[in-house]
Amino acid sequence: MRILFPLVIAVNAALPGRAGTSLLWGADGERWDPHGRLPDFSYAGYHCGETTLPDIPPGVNVKTFGATGDGVTDDTAAFLKALATISHGVIEVPAGRYRITNILEITRSGVVLRGAGPGKTTLVFPTTLQEIKPHWDATTGGKKTSFYSWYGGFVWFKGNLGQHPLADVNLPARRGDTSLHLSTTNGLYPGQRIEIYQSDTADNSLAAQLYSGDPGDTHNLKGNTTAALTCRIVRIEGERIYFDRPLRFDVKPQWKPCIRSFTPTVSESGVENLCFEFPDTPYKGHFNELGCNAVTFDQVSDCWARHLRIVNADSGIFPDGRFCTIQDIVFESVRLADANCTGHHGIYFYGDDNLFEGFDYRTRFIHDISVSMSAGNVIAGGRGVDLCFDHHCRAPYENLYVNIDAGTGSRLWASSGGGGLGKHCGARGTFWNVRSAVPQHYPPPDFGSISINVVAVQTDQPSEKNPAGRWFEAIPPGQILPQDIHAAQLVWRLKTQ
Repeated sequence: MRILFPLVIAVNAALPGRAGTSLLWGADGERWDPHGRLPDFSYAGYHCGETTLPDIPPGVNVKTFGATGDGVTDDTAAFLKALATISHGVIEVPAGRYRITNILEITRSGVVLRGAGPGKTTLVFPTTLQEIKPHWDATTGGKKTSFYSWYGGFVWFKGNLGQHPLADVNLPARRGDTSLHLSTTNGLYPGQRIEIYQSDTADNSLAAQLYSGDPGDTHNLKGNTTAALTCRIVRIEGERIYFDRPLRFDVKPQWKPCIRSFTPTVSESGVENLCFEFPDTPYKGHFNELGCNAVTFDQVSDCWARHLRIVNADSGIFPDGRFCTIQDIVFESVRLADANCTGHHGIYFYGDDNLFEGFDYRTRFIHDISVSMSAGNVIAGGRGVDLCFDHHCRAPYENLYVNIDAGTGSRLWASSGGGGLGKHCGARGTFWNVRSAVPQHYPPPDFGSISINVVAVQTDQPSEKNPAGRWFEAIPPGQILPQDIHAAQLVWRLKTQ
């Protein structure tokens, strides 16, 4: 569900003759080129956006397993018993406050944890993930910190994407193509979901490509970069397969391109209509987090989190899966802040082709919305008090931020990551219709690749449209059409297909 901003609607209504279109798209996709600098973002989210999230019939009540919901009794055992017992369906959590002192793992498909609403059902977490399951780690700079500073959640979807080699790719292809020539097509069939996969060499040449040849310092990547695209075979002709979406990277022999299976062990599972509440303790600052984290999607596909309220979190949600939808999430905190921030990551994308929409940040995290080692994610239709679009190095490329009210706008491009891991933002990161209280300028040189797209952000700078360089279309956000390029691309794809 998209958040609609009445001010934007009013501006468009008042100035119908002054609406602007981007040269990258046009009014209805007539300018779009699959080999051009605007990616196809339409495959993000549950079932590639082709179906809505399911409305699953009522299931078993967690109180059947002994939960009380009185806010005092430890209800963990009842939740764990329900999760161990229910093979599929909904675990209903009625109105109340449920004290939880362990990780709730969801390791099967078709299992949904559902409350009565984020204003009625609250899961209360009095302790941290680090206390429950200690896991010390270190930052890229060597500082000792908890692993849960950047991963893990009390509701933790755990699966495996089922990736096994099926065939080698034996001819090169370029970004935007929709076919590949394979060593064999035996065992492949139309309709099959597959993954196109490549891995880097010691010279970081694949990483350089994912930065459009403008990677910055990559000496600490050490040839570990990978690139993957999950797609569906539409037809097979001899040893050539045709698939349903354009490649988002070049395919070259030196990166050992191959086709892998894509058979996730966990899909169609979700968490919804809940409040996650953590203790009202002062936030201790960057890398001192011990894991007051809400939700993690770990190697799962086509799952969801929706209608959640997350209060006093160190970090909110870690989507490390494919085609998941995170929808209608409110972040709040009454904790004493550190450097005007009350937590580390609001949401941190490690996976590909996920959709985050309808969000409301009522507090500041050090990194509100982060991407790293990921592609094809869409962040759409939300707002915050003073959002930052954190890009965490390691070639996060072709991610989209669209139709967002960034609030104050004092730190929009503030990003982190680590030295020698490339620029913050990779190739063709796109920012479209972003409003803020203060004007924004084109990001600083160390932020991202020369191929990023900045279209209709709040600005007092003139346009700069260089097809081989900086792309900055200074269209007023209230006047850009379409307002949401992801939604427009999805409509266009479904219509043309």
